[in-house]
Formats: sequence, C-alpha cells, structure tokens
Amino acid sequence: MLQKILIHFKKKSLKERFLLVIGMLFFLLYLILGLILIFWKSIPITMEPKYRIAFGLLLIVYAYIRFTRFFANQNKEI
Repeated sequence: MLQKILIHFKKKSLKERFLLVIGMLFFLLYLILGLILIFWKSIPITMEPKYRIAFGLLLIVYAYIRFTRFFANQNKEI
C-alpha cells in the first residue's frame, strides 16, 4: 500500500505535489494550534479556560476532518 502511494506521489505534477504539502501543512497548523490552546496555561488570550479548551477541541476536530477528507480524496485518485 505504501509503495502504491509513493508511486502515485511520484506521478503527480508539481502543482499537485505543492497542494499536497500545503494541505498537510494546514492540517498540522490546526492540530498544533488546538493543542497550544488546550495545554498552554499562560497564553496571552483573555478567555475563560472552558472556552479555551472548547475552542482547542474544535480546532483539533476540524484538523481531523480535513485530514480524513484529504486522504479520502487521495484514495479515490489511486
């Protein structure tokens, strides 16, 4: 399976590879931002802790949705 994905990745154009990297970058960005909001106690944002945790969880769920949709589209192309 991994070999199949690697071969498919090599067949992509430069534009498609760039979009793949950008997609993964934004997935990581949302995930890390959500984790920062949850675990960084002295963050310089004036929010109540319950709202900060809820917003962090929302960002993590959004990152997961982006991740699953991204790989669902990738698997359709293979």
